[in-house]
Amino acid sequence: MDSELQQAEYTDAKIKEGIKALEASEPGTLAMLPPATETEEELQQFGGQISTFLAELPEYLGRFVNEYKLPVISFALLVVTVTLLRLILAVLDAINDIPLLSPLLELTGIGYTIWFTFRYLLKGPTRQELGAKVDSIKKEIIG
Repeated sequence: MDSELQQAEYTDAKIKEGIKALEASEPGTLAMLPPATETEEELQQFGGQISTFLAELPEYLGRFVNEYKLPVISFALLVVTVTLLRLILAVLDAINDIPLLSPLLELTGIGYTIWFTFRYLLKGPTRQELGAKVDSIKKEIIG
């Protein structure tokens, strides 16, 4: 019983020290909060710092882009490439969902492959013609 009394006294002491009650002047009215700790000058100083940062932001970004030009361009190209790839895959998926269009496109691809094989790959002179076309395209690209 003695330990229960000590525990209750300890709890009461903690509550009295940690919580401060706000007093209302009349019953039924709300208590007023104490004034804020930050003064108007501190808020104006903070606002000035923010406006200075925002004013210098274009200069910071310009310096950043000039300093890291190649990584920025590489990252931008990577983002654009991934976005275009996702767009192309979405379009192909939408086309693939159209009934009878997917088998029709497959038949078209098979037919073109058969034509290409007969036109360029079966005979020796046509293979040489195809090789010459490939070499000319390589020279145009490489220089």
